[in-house]
Amino acid sequence: MKKIMLICMFLVGITAVSRAQGGQRMSAADRVKQMKTDLKLTDDQATKITVIYEAQAKSMDSIRNAGGDRAAMRPLTQAANEKIKAILTADQAAAWQKQMDERRARQNGGGGTPPPNK
Repeated sequence: MKKIMLICMFLVGITAVSRAQGGQRMSAADRVKQMKTDLKLTDDQATKITVIYEAQAKSMDSIRNAGGDRAAMRPLTQAANEKIKAILTADQAAAWQKQMDERRARQNGGGGTPPPNK
């Protein structure tokens, strides 16, 4: 009985850790909603950016299903980011870039400088 209880506790612990590690990806609508709040997007900007994020998500899902990795997805992300920057005003683009740099620094363990943009 103790072994079964121990196994169950172990499985619950593993499940909790895997969920904490994996996290959920934000949907295109959620990402744009956050941008709309942070960057004060207009409705027109929000609509255009939603379309870009939805197209990017479809393409990334195709790559993921084909066994691709992050390196294969990087060009899609860069292309989407360039399209989004073209829609934003100069002030919005600067604020968005700052947010992206901060996010990248957190993901890379908080150390060092973010890689240069092309």
